[in-house]
Amino acid sequence: MKVDVFIAGGGLAGLTLARQLQRSDSSLRIAVAEKRRHPAREAAHKVGESTVEIGAHYLDKVLDLGPHLRSGHLVKLGLRYHFPAADNADITARFELGPTEFSPVPSFQLDRGRLENYLLQENRDAGIKVLDDAVVRDFTIGPPHQISVTTPSGERPFEARWLVDASGRAGLIRRRFDLTKPVGHVANACWFRLRNCVRIDEWSDEAQWRSYVPSGLRWHSTTHLMGCGYWVWLIPLGSGGISVGIVVDEALHPWHRLNRFDRAMEWLHEFEPQCADRMELERDNVADFLALRHYAHHCARVYSTDRWLLTGEAGVFTDPFYSPGSDFIAMSNELITDLIMRDRRGEDIATRTEQHNNSYLRMFEGFLRLYEGQYALMGNAQVMTAKAAWDNACYWAVPALLYFQRRIADAPFMASLDLALRRFFLLHVRMQTLLRRWDELDTSEYERGYTNVLSVPELKRLQLDVAAPRMDGETLRAKVLDNHALLERFARALQQTASADHPQLRALLPTLDALGTLDISALLVPRRAGATTPKRHAITRQR
Repeated sequence: MKVDVFIAGGGLAGLTLARQLQRSDSSLRIAVAEKRRHPAREAAHKVGESTVEIGAHYLDKVLDLGPHLRSGHLVKLGLRYHFPAADNADITARFELGPTEFSPVPSFQLDRGRLENYLLQENRDAGIKVLDDAVVRDFTIGPPHQISVTTPSGERPFEARWLVDASGRAGLIRRRFDLTKPVGHVANACWFRLRNCVRIDEWSDEAQWRSYVPSGLRWHSTTHLMGCGYWVWLIPLGSGGISVGIVVDEALHPWHRLNRFDRAMEWLHEFEPQCADRMELERDNVADFLALRHYAHHCARVYSTDRWLLTGEAGVFTDPFYSPGSDFIAMSNELITDLIMRDRRGEDIATRTEQHNNSYLRMFEGFLRLYEGQYALMGNAQVMTAKAAWDNACYWAVPALLYFQRRIADAPFMASLDLALRRFFLLHVRMQTLLRRWDELDTSEYERGYTNVLSVPELKRLQLDVAAPRMDGETLRAKVLDNHALLERFARALQQTASADHPQLRALLPTLDALGTLDISALLVPRRAGATTPKRHAITRQR
């Protein structure tokens, strides 16, 4: 069977790409081969249930899936963090960072099985050849590409101008051409599904704690239970269950503590006993369990002038913290669609392929800096509050803004921002270093309390601005530069806060001394008088 585009893998990355390509040119002949038999089980055993702004916008507006998202899934109440307090047996004693109401820039909690079933049927109805229970056994790079697919009815050969690898961690092309690159971020994860939803709002009846989110919908958030070297996720699913995950720095929490369900529960009882007790009540409703070691990976190349392309986890993967998985799918599929459409119009895309490849991998490397060496500070309420605010501000100020404006595939425009993006990346890297050093020096314990990243007006404006009307090139370029200037002032404010107790931190960002600052008093976490934890990291390593 001759097709224009063959997509190996019919998970979220492959099915969304097929839909985007078909909506861009309905005459394209597209085939998708997915190894799972459909319909898939709802609450499918996959990471990636939680979306943030870029991924949500891609699904909602670019792919026009809004009605399905709002009827079959859950609107998300942002990202929520609960920092350690004593033995973590009382959620109300923990400092909480998170919103009190839903954002006007929406995001969603996805039931991956439900969404992928819907996308597969929609694609078939649109005329895309979608095979399920189909395994790509072999392929030969062309032109044209030759692909052999095993199906229940026998072998199916395909011939394609474009070959897209969306096979997830199997990484068919990445492994065939030995493209995998190691990363400095060494972390592990395990996760399981419960058939019944465990709602965090029900963990306490304390009036003050409940009143912080008066709607009683805390459970709509992606909840993070934080500690030194780890975080635990709670993500509700539209089908009625919940996803529970444990993610750790391997140097601080060894693999053997998490690689089986009984061991993961023992770990929860030690580090997150209130959560563990709630999970024990639903132990008979555990649907599945999976553990994954060293999940982060880099790739030497994701787009080739030989017309093969990688998207989703088949190419690169950073970390589930901040829920960037669907963001990378959105950005990659946007670049891939641009290449295929231009090739279809007869353009020479060799130079553009290299530009898109380099742009995407630079974006990945920027995101990776959010995680490398940063898990140790997750138990520090003040430093992690500052980090979450900084990381979100950077996300809204540059990548989210450029994506919402549909500019990331505009190679000439992106080239015109090259110097500004380099300055942004350098500031971003230096701030991660400052945050890490701040945590190493800080020995304070912190009181309970509540705050919200959006309580800083300038940060709230950054989030709202990503959904602004389409700008012309000059206006958008000026906006990016203004955002960078705001980030510099924000960095200066964080540096001043950190160096008030630790003067040596002033030397890490000397170029910020002449800048103004932002009022970030709303992000300050109250200290517990006289309490310090000088052995906080050593104790966790010993465990």
